[in-house]
This record gives sequence, structure tokens and C-alpha cells, in this order.
Amino acid sequence: MHGNVLEWCADWYGPYSSAEQTDPTGAASGRTRVLRGGYWGDYLQRTRSAARLGSKPADRDDYKGLRCVVVVGGASAR
Repeated sequence: MHGNVLEWCADWYGPYSSAEQTDPTGAASGRTRVLRGGYWGDYLQRTRSAARLGSKPADRDDYKGLRCVVVVGGASAR
């Protein structure tokens, strides 16, 4: 997730539940989507894949992108 651009995620931006979770997803709906991974001109502490930023889906910049996932045989490779 680290690289040249922030990566859009399918999750809506919002607080995580305080309960212990594996792969938390945030809010079920909202106005902003999650961006992760940092970009070439970002602050060092935000270049971690665990860092979450929120941005409106219509926002476009040179430092926002996405990662394509290939699904083979009905299961995604992780």
C-alpha cells in the first residue's frame, strides 16, 4: 500500500468500533471514502498503510489513485 499515490478504499470513512476486530471496515455509509498508503509528498507518519484519511469520492488529485484486484475462481488472493 505504500507508494506513489494515496489509494482509494471501498470503506466509508468513520470511527472504528472499540470492540476487538479483524479487518475492520469503518462506517456502513457516509460522505467520505477512505484513502490509505501515503504519497510521494506526504508527511512521513501518514505513509503507513494503517493511516486512514477521508476524502469525498468526487475529489480528484494527482496524488490519489486505486489498486485493481483480480478475483480468480471466486476467491480473492491476499
